Amino acid sequence: MSVSPWRAALETGRRWTQPRYVWARAVHNLGPKLLSLLVALTLWFLATSNRRANVEQGFDVPVTIRDTTGGRGEGTRAFSDLNPATIRVTLSGRPDRLRELRPESIEAIVDVTGQPEGSFSQPVTVTAPSGTVVSRRTPDRVQGFVDTQATRTLPIVLSVSSPPETSLPRYQVTPTDASVQGPGRVVTTVQRVVTSPTQVPAGEERETRLIALDGAGTPVDGVVIRPETVTLRRLDTGVLPVKTLSVVLNDPPPTLRVTAASVQPSTVRVVADPELLGRLREVAGRVDYRVGTYTAPVALSVPAGAQALESVIVRLTVEAAPAPTPPARPGGTPPAAP
Repeated sequence: MSVSPWRAALETGRRWTQPRYVWARAVHNLGPKLLSLLVALTLWFLATSNRRANVEQGFDVPVTIRDTTGGRGEGTRAFSDLNPATIRVTLSGRPDRLRELRPESIEAIVDVTGQPEGSFSQPVTVTAPSGTVVSRRTPDRVQGFVDTQATRTLPIVLSVSSPPETSLPRYQVTPTDASVQGPGRVVTTVQRVVTSPTQVPAGEERETRLIALDGAGTPVDGVVIRPETVTLRRLDTGVLPVKTLSVVLNDPPPTLRVTAASVQPSTVRVVADPELLGRLREVAGRVDYRVGTYTAPVALSVPAGAQALESVIVRLTVEAAPAPTPPARPGGTPPAAP
């Protein structure tokens, strides 16, 4: 006799209320069941390991200034003396995500909108890239100075490596002027814009960077030079017949005596035919002597066909020479007074 479906379901439900039946079903094929559970747990652990294994990594991030004072946008004012210029940002995230990050991917912004000109101390806002969280930032405030932005135009001063003494190089700088832009109190300290020392072979040209210097010859930081580089072209075609010779002064008259002399420079370069240069050993210099301490030009005497490339001056201290004592008469009698 067949049993109706609802009666069979009722019978099955009654079985699950019996502890002995439940236990029999639980231990049935127990080995395969445990193995399946172990495999599932292993796969879940491996799939979620990256999300659970968050680590921390520090980055040195440059500070960016934001200024929209008056709605004029960035760049209308200048900023200097940032302390510090970079902060230490610690991010938390997955190892693979942190490995691919660079400091440039992280924003550390100091907003000085509305700050009056002068010193400021503002908090730093750090924006973390996606998939990371900011754990720490050190320090959390940055100090600096808000200033008006100034621009000066200065001629470019040539600075090249010392040429051999047998050469007479000639250079051309293009362009001849550069503008210096930055905080007003920093721009005013710039006294010269010079080219980086560069060696340029004869007849060739090089691209060289510009450097802003103060009155003491120290590079000035915190300014922008435009253009950043110039073209330095050497116009001469090669080595000239040049020789460096010592300057020898003429002797003072007998009535004067030189107690101190400083010749600047003590040597000069002379251009001449190679055969003539080979015979030259020194350059004669003539100066007019008088009593006192003074600076005087030196007239250089070079042979025809030769030319001195430098002018020379001398710093002299001259005094009158004592008159010579006349010889005594025979017998030790001094000469009669005139």
